[in-house]
Amino acid sequence: MEDRQWEQLEQADHLFRKLVRRFVKERDRVSVEGVALPGMLILHKIIRDGEQRLGDLAEQLDFTSGAITALSDKLEAGGYTVRRRKEDDRRTVLLDITASGREMVKRNGNIGARCITLLFEGFTEEELEQQSRFYERMIGNLEGFSETLLELAQQNAANPVPAEPEQKPRAVTKSNYLSY
Repeated sequence: MEDRQWEQLEQADHLFRKLVRRFVKERDRVSVEGVALPGMLILHKIIRDGEQRLGDLAEQLDFTSGAITALSDKLEAGGYTVRRRKEDDRRTVLLDITASGREMVKRNGNIGARCITLLFEGFTEEELEQQSRFYERMIGNLEGFSETLLELAQQNAANPVPAEPEQKPRAVTKSNYLSY
């Protein structure tokens, strides 16, 4: 791979991670009547599709099971949702929205649309189409991401790098970007 192409990859990686961190930081500063924006996603999902298993919510919204549990606890404490167990399988916990939750979502129905416009206003239709294609491709690239890196780390641990003789100067490549 050419140096220029590698530098472009590093820059894209840096900007992508910066975008994700900045988005999460900004998103996590927002609370709508005591409900974090990810909690609003949960409420919208229940309104759209009916009561939900916590595990299904985690999978469909790309949250960890711990995050779904914490968000569900807060939603329930605020009176916006209620948990119940399925009668035929007591291990299955379902989350449903309360009347209070529906009212709160209705009052704040403009929040989600404003989130989208804040992120994407100013882009042309063509740029938005390109972004969608890029995001779909990146999502595809994430298939097996953690497994591949974990396997590489195991291989690296099993095959330690031999120590170089001290008299041999070490080539150091300078990069403007941080990596893992």
